[in-house]
Amino acid sequence: MSEQIVIDPITRIEGHLRIECEVDGGLITGARSIGTMWRGIETVLKGRDPREAWLIAQRICGVCTTVHAMASVRSVENALDLEVPVNAQYIRNMIVGAHCLADNIIHFYILSAVDWVDIASAALKADPKKASALARQLSPWKHNSYQEFKQTQDKLKKLIESGQLGPFSSGYWGHPAMQLDPDVNLVAAVHYFQALEYQRKINKVVTILGSKTPHIQNLAVGGVANPINLDSPATLTMERLYYIKSLMDEVHDFIQQVYMTDVATIAALYPEWCSYGKGNGTYLSVPEMPLDEKGTTFAMPGGYITGGDLTTFRPIKTSHDPFFEDNVKESVKHSFYKGDWTRHPYVSETEPEYHDNSGDKYSWVKAPSFKNQPAEVGPVASVLAMNAANYQPAVKHTGWMLEKIGSINSTKQTMDILPSTMGRHISRAIRAAVVQEVMLDQWDFLVNNIGSGDMTTCNEPHFPKGEQRGVGIHEAPRGTLSHWIVIENGKIRNYQAVVPSTWLAGPRGTNDEPGYYERCLVGNPMADPEKPLEVLRTVHSFDPCMACAVHMINPEGKEFSKVKVL
Repeated sequence: MSEQIVIDPITRIEGHLRIECEVDGGLITGARSIGTMWRGIETVLKGRDPREAWLIAQRICGVCTTVHAMASVRSVENALDLEVPVNAQYIRNMIVGAHCLADNIIHFYILSAVDWVDIASAALKADPKKASALARQLSPWKHNSYQEFKQTQDKLKKLIESGQLGPFSSGYWGHPAMQLDPDVNLVAAVHYFQALEYQRKINKVVTILGSKTPHIQNLAVGGVANPINLDSPATLTMERLYYIKSLMDEVHDFIQQVYMTDVATIAALYPEWCSYGKGNGTYLSVPEMPLDEKGTTFAMPGGYITGGDLTTFRPIKTSHDPFFEDNVKESVKHSFYKGDWTRHPYVSETEPEYHDNSGDKYSWVKAPSFKNQPAEVGPVASVLAMNAANYQPAVKHTGWMLEKIGSINSTKQTMDILPSTMGRHISRAIRAAVVQEVMLDQWDFLVNNIGSGDMTTCNEPHFPKGEQRGVGIHEAPRGTLSHWIVIENGKIRNYQAVVPSTWLAGPRGTNDEPGYYERCLVGNPMADPEKPLEVLRTVHSFDPCMACAVHMINPEGKEFSKVKVL
């Protein structure tokens, strides 16, 4: 007998998302993804100076701040065909790399691990000596001692005994889908608390280079506002650069010895989740870490794959690549906006028009497409593209991860497991390992370029008469992000942000094809409709951040408050 379940809200981070599922015979047979707020930043930006767009656009989200700032400033530079000094590129690359690592660590340990790890079991049933020995067997991590495991278990026991579980209060402890041994649960719980410290360490890199976090302050159209003067303690000095290097080295060990190992372990012990949650085999990513003034060479490749076949890989080579720029569209057929159109972002509109939830329009999120097809963005798309391009850092870390999973569950693993619920966690860990290596390269490039006598960090923009169009691309932690700007006589005429959570959390599209959350939930098991853990596992594997996709409106049109922006 068919049964409908509703999870609202489903996110553990920014924004509001409602998931409705049909369950029949212990399986999910249908799903709807509903964004319940409206994003209006595009309207705020109309008529403003393009040089200040990035300051406002990064307020789209309180978590994905840096990525929106970066895509926004790149969109203006793209429209003006403006060169960016390589020093600025290297500084920006270290900022986005550090942001990515902090975001990935937070996602796995803080936002998703409790979908897989039974904290109550770790606290009450685990043997800290055996758990510590298991952790040391899996990895040489220096903080896998019995003392640390015992202290963490005692802390968890006190939380449970107090009845106030804090961040663990909403977990489905004892759920039949929780299958880990208590000692494995304790390993993950110990690393949960350690992850808090290491995401803080890598976030210091963003703070030092970006002046603050969240909402960095150092960007400028044409480069960065970081002056380089090795003789002045008030600027970016070698002392600060070497401190940044020490932070990156510390987090390197955590990524390699803890994060990747934990993901491999959980993946090996939940092998069935390496097949649940698959999409349609279409993947989109963009290149990241530009290495030259014009954005024609990148450290990390991106591209388009269809049919789940890596031989179909079509690279996206530059920030001006028409293959990307010409093929992105957005549909509002099933979204709460005026009209029933599918348009390119340069001519898209963001005019809200609420309908009750019973009709064809059911979400505040638009439905993007690439070459008129939905596409999965995110870590799976990025890792598959890098492997298809034979990018050696990705090939190396992908091979290590698959071998590690296979050694734990004694089963040969291939990249076929990546397009799945668990595969998104696996891919995110692989990409984190690649990013931390590339970050170290950027540090070397910056120091060597400064050593050559080049201290330039910004080129002044000039706005000609008439119209200019540009797109800023960024491979953010959650996937392909693009900001689209139309400038007319030095002012913003139109602005659209096509974000990862729009690609993934969107409703049905132009041809009524399901959105990615809707598609990937169908066929998943459901042990207990009253405790829909399986839905959380798949949706959380995408790392939803709905503030990036939607912002707030009152359906009666009443004004909440007035905010003076800059």
